Amino acid sequence: MFRSARIKLTGWYLLIIMLISVVFSVGIYTAMTRELERGFRRVEIRAKAEKLGIPLPKQLPQHWEKINPQLKSGPLLFAEEDLKEAQKRIVLGLLGINGIILTMSALAGYFLAGKTLRPIEKMMDEQKRFVADASHEFRTPLTALKTSMEVALREKKISASQARKLIESNLEDVNSMHSLANNLLSLANYQNNGSSFNFEEVNLFEIIKKAYKKILPLAKEKGVEIKLKIQDCVIKADKTKIEEMVLVFLDNALKYTPRGGKVAIATRVDKKYAFIKIKDTGIGIAQKDIVRIFDRFYQADQSRSQNNSQGFGLGLSLAKKIIEAHKGSVTVTSRVGKGTVFIVKLPLKHS
Repeated sequence: MFRSARIKLTGWYLLIIMLISVVFSVGIYTAMTRELERGFRRVEIRAKAEKLGIPLPKQLPQHWEKINPQLKSGPLLFAEEDLKEAQKRIVLGLLGINGIILTMSALAGYFLAGKTLRPIEKMMDEQKRFVADASHEFRTPLTALKTSMEVALREKKISASQARKLIESNLEDVNSMHSLANNLLSLANYQNNGSSFNFEEVNLFEIIKKAYKKILPLAKEKGVEIKLKIQDCVIKADKTKIEEMVLVFLDNALKYTPRGGKVAIATRVDKKYAFIKIKDTGIGIAQKDIVRIFDRFYQADQSRSQNNSQGFGLGLSLAKKIIEAHKGSVTVTSRVGKGTVFIVKLPLKHS
C-alpha cells in the first residue's frame, strides 16, 4: 500500500515541478527569442546605415526608427535563418535541461515521498501491533473467565463455597482486564507528548516519599527492604505522573527481587537536571532483553515472566512515556543474578 502511495506522491511531485519548469522554460524561450531578434535587427540596421552612408551612434536608442525613416525595416532579411537556428538551439537546450530536471526530480521526489510517508507507515504499523497485542492480552483472561464459567455450568450441583471461589477467581480476571484497559488508555493519552499534563513546581522528595509509602506494604509482604537516600529538589513536572512513574520502577524492582533482597532509591541534582536512581538486588535482565524492556507488552525471559505472571509488560512502557513527556531520559544497566539499576534524568525546568 505504501509503495503505491509513494509512487503516486512522487508523481504529484514531478507534475508540480514540471509545470513550474515548463512555465519558466516558456518564459526563457520567449525572452531569449525576442532578444535575439532585436540583436539581429540591429545588425541589419547598421548594415543598411553603412550602405546608405548614415552615421549611427555606438549604442542605438530604443526607438531607433525615429532617427531616420530610411532605416525603418520590416521583417528580418539575411538574419532570418540564423534566428531560426538560434531558436532551435534554445529549444534543444531547454529540453535537455528539463530532462535533467525531470530525472533529478524523480529521484529526489521518490526519496522525499519515502521520508514523508515513513512516519505514517511507522505509526500504522505501531497501531496494528498495538491492536494485535492488546487483543492477545485481553484474550487470555477472557478465555479463563469463559472456561471457568463453562465448567461451573456443567456441574449439576455446585456448593456455595465452590461458587464463591469461582466468583473470586473471575473477579481477579476482571480486575486484571480492568488494569490492562486503564494502562492502555494511559498509553494512548501519553502519545500527545505531555500536552495534557499539568506542569507545576513540585518537590521531588515529597513525590518519592509518597510513592514509597504506597509501595511499603507490598515490600514488607515480600520481605524486601527499601532504602531511601533522597534530597529536597524542586522541579517543574506533573506531580501525579511523576509519582506514577516512580511507583512503576519500585513495583518492577519488588517483583523481581527475592525475599531478603534490597531496593534502593536515591536522587542527586546538578544545575539543569534531577537524577533518580532505582537499584535492586533482583534476578537481573539479560543483555539481549535490555533493548526491548520498554516496548509495550514485552516481557523478558521465562524466569522473569514466571515471577510476573500478573503483569502485561506495560509498566515500563508507561514510565518511559511519562519521562519522555517531561523531556527526560532513562538508562538501564543490569547483570543476571545480580540486579538492575534504572537512572531517570529529568530537567529541572520544563520547556
